Amino acid sequence: MAGHSKWANIQHRKGRQDAARSKLFSKLAKEITVAAKMGDPDPEKNPRLRLAVKEAKSQSVPKDVIDRAIKKSLGGEGENYEEIRYEGYGPGGVAVIVEAMTDNRNRTASVVRSTFSKHGGNLGETGSVSFMFDRKGEIVYSADVGDEDTVMLAAIEAGAEDVESSEDGHVIYCADTDLNDVSNALEAVLGESETAKLVWRPQTTTELDLEGMQKLMRLMEVLEDDDDVQRVTANFEVSDEVMAAL
Repeated sequence: MAGHSKWANIQHRKGRQDAARSKLFSKLAKEITVAAKMGDPDPEKNPRLRLAVKEAKSQSVPKDVIDRAIKKSLGGEGENYEEIRYEGYGPGGVAVIVEAMTDNRNRTASVVRSTFSKHGGNLGETGSVSFMFDRKGEIVYSADVGDEDTVMLAAIEAGAEDVESSEDGHVIYCADTDLNDVSNALEAVLGESETAKLVWRPQTTTELDLEGMQKLMRLMEVLEDDDDVQRVTANFEVSDEVMAAL
C-alpha cells in the first residue's frame, strides 16, 4: 500500500491521532456540517452525510458532537465553507494533493503556498498533479473479517474494482460514484466496515529514502495541522527498512 494508506499507518504508529484528537474531531464535524447543508440532514437519505458520519464514528467522535454538527447546518451555519483542492510537488518530486474546506480562500491559499515553500516543495496549478491519481471510493475492513478470497468474492459481487489484502486488513476500491452502493452491499455480507470514503489513489508512486521521507512527513504534518486542511494525499512509497526506521 502506498500514499494515503501508508501515511495512515505512519500516523498511527507515531500516535499522532491521539495527540491531534481535538483538531481531528473539528475537521470531521466540519465535513458533517457541510454535507448536511448540501443535502438532506438525514444520513439515510444523504450518501455524503452518511459517509461523513461513518468516518467520524470510526475515529470515535462522540454522538453528541455528530448531532451538533448536523444541527449546525440546520441553523444556517457553515454555508460559507468552500471546498478547494491544491496541488503541488513535495520533497523528492512526490506529487501532493491538499483538500481544504475554508471560509477564506486567500488565507488558506497563502498558508498552503508558504508551507510548500518552507518544506522543500512547490505549489502548482490545479490539475498539475491530480492527473497522476484516480478518484476512487475506499472501503477498509480489519483483517479478521475474513481471508483474502472471502473478501475478494464479496467485493466482486458488490461491484468493487480492486482489493488489497495484507496483515493490516483489507482495502477495497470502487468507482467514486459507486461508493455508497458498494459500501452498503459489502456491509450486508461482511458487516460494517472500519471506514468508507473518497480518496485519491496514485497511479504510480515515487520511492523515498529515509531523509526524503522525513522531509515529506514534515510537510504533510504541517499541512494537516492547519484548521482549513481536511486531508493530504501523496504518491510516495517507502521500503520496509525505511518504515522501520521511521
